[in-house]
Amino acid sequence: MIPYGKQNISEEDIAAVVKVLRSDFITQGPTLPRFERAIATHAGAAHCIAVNSATSALHIGLLALDVGPGDLVWTSPISFVASSNAALYCGADVDFVDIAPDTFNMDMQALASKLKLAKAAGCLPKVVIPVHISGRSCDMKALDMLRKSYGFKVLEDASHAIGANYDGRPVGCCDYSELCVFSFHPVKIITTGEGGALTTNDPLLAKRLAALRSHGITRDANDMERYDGPWYYEQHSLGYNYRMTEIQAALGLSQMARLDLFVQRRRELAERYDRILSNSDFILPVLDNDESRSAWHLYVVRLSEGIKPLTRLHLINKLRSDGIGVNVHYIPIPRQPFYRNLGFDPQQFPVAEGYYESAISLPLYYDMTEDEQDTIVKCLLEPAGFQTIF
Repeated sequence: MIPYGKQNISEEDIAAVVKVLRSDFITQGPTLPRFERAIATHAGAAHCIAVNSATSALHIGLLALDVGPGDLVWTSPISFVASSNAALYCGADVDFVDIAPDTFNMDMQALASKLKLAKAAGCLPKVVIPVHISGRSCDMKALDMLRKSYGFKVLEDASHAIGANYDGRPVGCCDYSELCVFSFHPVKIITTGEGGALTTNDPLLAKRLAALRSHGITRDANDMERYDGPWYYEQHSLGYNYRMTEIQAALGLSQMARLDLFVQRRRELAERYDRILSNSDFILPVLDNDESRSAWHLYVVRLSEGIKPLTRLHLINKLRSDGIGVNVHYIPIPRQPFYRNLGFDPQQFPVAEGYYESAISLPLYYDMTEDEQDTIVKCLLEPAGFQTIF
């Protein structure tokens, strides 16, 4: 089976993890701060706080921005459910902004229209979470203009986008946001097994995040109401056990040394997909440009308009039976039974619905060979049954 995504683990990665296992520290120790510094340096941000998952990062990111009951958070309907679930964990309400038909990211014109109506109704969001789907940054300059006009805060969900670039800068630099979240799940650009991180340029947010990931506890005597000795700690808020281990950090730090190689190879494979599918009947992803360069976590093609939904099912079943692990990213969040029970109607987001009905994620990962890619394309384009798909 050719999977849609897969981690690359080197002998150096294994040695880095073994070194930690043989050390005095396997939970919290000196490796985690080194990993955080590597991420912050690569992203061009002042601070990085690593945690045990990107979901945890989204959760404490919103808490650090003072999101709670009575607040409203907006995000994209095309994302994994964690993007919106995090707001609900805080006791806030959530809503969605439809996507742009070309990039699959949050549509800034739709956002502007929704903000105008929300202002008139007195229900503006406290935080907007743009999702950099597939590894391509949202239009952050347009979002920043709206942020300044309407006063909301921005938490970037860049789970797909470590190594991506926007406006000549790395995604994660937080030029247009308060916080940015990365994911290190095994199918992402780099991995720590499970894990996530937040970047920020705000030292107070960084300090608050560090406490929230560890039960709301501080060991800094300067922040304590009293100090009994070097063993002493104080809990100042209701935090969580969201810490990343030294084992995970060691793997992540080793992987960071190859981040640029990982992204470069993904870009090469994406460009090759573009070339060999250019004359097909599939709608291909938007190409990179001077303003935005994707990290290419996903390569999503769409069936041409008018193709019946059953045709996609037939095609996906055929590809999987041929050993090609295609997938669909993502099911619109308002389609989920939990969210429909909250009152959401998927038809409120017609572009997201249209995208979902036609999207197929093709395999893309660092170790994929050109022969494997040719096999994928051959299976994708060859006749299915007694007639062609199209």
